[in-house]
Amino acid sequence: MNTIVVAILLLVFIAVLLQFLRRTIRFLKSHKNADWGGSTLNVISGLNRLLSYRYHRLSGDVITLPEHGGAIVVSNHVSGLDALLLIAACNRPLRFLIAKEQYERFGIQWLFRSIGCIPVERQARPQRAFRAALRMLAQGEVVALFPHGAIHLDGDPPRRLKAGVVKLAKMSGCLIYPVRLDGIKGQGHTLLSIPIRSRAVLKLGAPIDAKDRDEKACLQAIAEHIEHPGDLPHKKPVDS
Repeated sequence: MNTIVVAILLLVFIAVLLQFLRRTIRFLKSHKNADWGGSTLNVISGLNRLLSYRYHRLSGDVITLPEHGGAIVVSNHVSGLDALLLIAACNRPLRFLIAKEQYERFGIQWLFRSIGCIPVERQARPQRAFRAALRMLAQGEVVALFPHGAIHLDGDPPRRLKAGVVKLAKMSGCLIYPVRLDGIKGQGHTLLSIPIRSRAVLKLGAPIDAKDRDEKACLQAIAEHIEHPGDLPHKKPVDS
């Protein structure tokens, strides 16, 4: 008799647990703001959006891009949290160019591959990543990158922006959308910046058309937005 009771209680517990998991998955999916093309990725996207808006208190602008067609998103780079905030604020999936050594991090390479990240071999074959980014833009994807090339804080010595972003824009005919991130507490850190709670602020600049502008002018226009805090908005976090 005791065995039967235990078995029934175990079945009830499993049923409750499965119901809880189903509801949790539906809840997380409902909070995604872009379709990543798969159930698991959409759940992760919803979780990231909750993390960004509820835990890191992301506020300011949202990155609302045209529903179709290629686009390039660029941002200042102060921590490992930056990419998560950009993904949370954008209405379309972002395909990031990232350093090959970061792409090959043990345990998360599958995620980078699944979300379409493009590994960059900075010393060996950077042109391979450039061609891959061009192909993605031609297919109507959104490519995101940090034109400083590495983490660069406001107080650091000036670093020239990588000209590859302008070449990508000119060759693809896509607009550049500059973004400024502020209020991140874990600046200068990659992994540590994720658990340290921030009060992040995002400011989206006017899109830049590189078609009729020279490289220097385009880079200057990008730098003027992503390198200077200016009067950043301090809105309440949008309802996520």
